[in-house]
Amino acid sequence: MADSRPSSVHLSPTPADRPVYVIGAGPGGLAAAHALRSRGIRAVVLEKSDQVGSSWRRHYDRLHLHTTRRLSALPGLRMPRRFGRWVSRDDVVRYLEKYAEHHELEIVTGVEVFRIERSADGAGWLLHASGGRELTGSAVVVATGYNHTPRVPDWPGFDGFGGDFTHAAHYRNAEPYAGRDVLVVGVGNTGAEIAVDLVEGGAARVRLAVRTAPHIVRRSTAGWAAQYTGVLVRRLPVRLVDRLARPLARISTPDLSAHGLARPETGLYSRVREGAIPVQDVGLIDAVRKGKVEVVAAVEGFEDGKVALADGSRISPDAVIAATGYVRALEGLVGHLEVLDGRGRPVVHGPRTPANAPGLYFTGFTNPISGMFRELAIDAERIAGAVARALA
Repeated sequence: MADSRPSSVHLSPTPADRPVYVIGAGPGGLAAAHALRSRGIRAVVLEKSDQVGSSWRRHYDRLHLHTTRRLSALPGLRMPRRFGRWVSRDDVVRYLEKYAEHHELEIVTGVEVFRIERSADGAGWLLHASGGRELTGSAVVVATGYNHTPRVPDWPGFDGFGGDFTHAAHYRNAEPYAGRDVLVVGVGNTGAEIAVDLVEGGAARVRLAVRTAPHIVRRSTAGWAAQYTGVLVRRLPVRLVDRLARPLARISTPDLSAHGLARPETGLYSRVREGAIPVQDVGLIDAVRKGKVEVVAAVEGFEDGKVALADGSRISPDAVIAATGYVRALEGLVGHLEVLDGRGRPVVHGPRTPANAPGLYFTGFTNPISGMFRELAIDAERIAGAVARALA
């Protein structure tokens, strides 16, 4: 834990007892804290766990960034070249630890913020935190993370399922599943990668339950990373990107319709705008073509200890791994402020603040096609600029 205050704190436009509070010591929170500090603004990071990057520490072992090292660095510190082009989970954690230390960020661990509300004088924000703490800040940056709370669908009959069930949030590696029949539910990047990991780790049978066929892209083609394309098309019209993506998909990825994965009818960028990021291929295409990963219909529920699929079939896997996503879980924290949309997401993010909640900022609650770390870095600088202007 880094707990040293910047030497320029006496220049801070924030009152000594009202720093800017940053909630969450993941990449978004750390980047925002550094950007604020570099402008002479005291920023205090509050982290409920006992370490920075707690969510990254819990990810599965084989995880690597799907974005390049060069475009994944946070402001003020490059990622070491020795990390390679696709940075591993463990190296991401090392980088976040080094980032906090290098920038001498003021981080307080073991403090969970439960509720944010306007301060009594209306000039700041009051944070209700663990241990009965009440903290008043001049502004607040919420960076609690996109993958906050595991989501498990309300499947009929689930309570009666006696098999081995876990959410992907708790999956680490394939070792416990060697020689077993495993069903992975959900074909986002996490579900796809876990399915491949199970195959390579010796699972006897791997099935992948798919409700909506995803767009699948190569992580890199002839050295050109998919992220580069994501950056280039980020600001283009949705229909134009959809139109350009179709012929490229036919050239770069094979048709897997015969194996249960038809090409999506909805355009690639249209799906991104709905929150569905393309699956970057790290072995799924070959595993499906070779029959090592069997694509099955979506899960509809559980009956008599079996898994009921949308096509009417029933299967009896030894284990089920639900790669069914996460919820932001912001309702208790800020839901009463009317700053969330119908899906529980902040109505604004980055340097913009809600009209009815000036001084309240959100970062890391979108899943951009150009790369999460890259956008977190950009948001951090913009948020710090907005805070500096507001405080001035």
